[in-house]
Amino acid sequence: MTMGSHTGKVICVGLGPGDPELMSVRADRVIRGSKHVAYFRKAGRAGQARQIVNGMIGPDVAEYPMEYPVTTEIHFSDPEYNRQLAEFYENWAKKIAVLAETETVVVLCEGDPFFYGSFMHLHSRLQGRADVEVVPGITGMSGCWTATGIPITWGDDVLTVLMATLPEEVLAERARDADALVVMKIGRNLPKLRRALATAGRLGAAWIVERGTMEGQRVQRLSEAEAVVPYFSIVLVHGQGRRP
Repeated sequence: MTMGSHTGKVICVGLGPGDPELMSVRADRVIRGSKHVAYFRKAGRAGQARQIVNGMIGPDVAEYPMEYPVTTEIHFSDPEYNRQLAEFYENWAKKIAVLAETETVVVLCEGDPFFYGSFMHLHSRLQGRADVEVVPGITGMSGCWTATGIPITWGDDVLTVLMATLPEEVLAERARDADALVVMKIGRNLPKLRRALATAGRLGAAWIVERGTMEGQRVQRLSEAEAVVPYFSIVLVHGQGRRP
């Protein structure tokens, strides 16, 4: 959109939980009409967001893979980890803002961009630098609880969303107080999460959904699951609230 007085903008598109068919009509339209597409990925990987839109982006589209700095060898509590990530987001915000002066730049985001999405770190840095639009998406957790075939909340159930990166005692306390529970960012925190749920008396009611809505989806009771789970895994405890 370089003609006339039109200036560019940034559109962050929520892609939903992984199945391309669970993308919104608007997301589909924006992606298919895009000329500049940016997305996060780990170095050396194809990137989950990019894989979801395979076949939707033409060969003439300019792609901008935003590769995270290799920080696995630095613990996330280390100030150096934060410094490297902040620099990474700042550099990309600058590049995208410059491009968005004249072009429409589409940024792909798994799930919903404003729900624990990486885009939020760009969004805050783009304020005052570019016009930003956000297209919401179905969350990963919504795709996962649907995969269990059981409603997650009833009546006046309170839904609590936790990160498995939290300390064990915090996880146990929150799990004990919650009616319905979603736990994200599991990975190597699974043993800690199991212990916390056992302490809270919720382990028997917990389910784990791996790769929800995607190829290779697996739904099983957490007590029967293996010790190592894929990155795209969510643990759920269904609410048992008021019913007519």
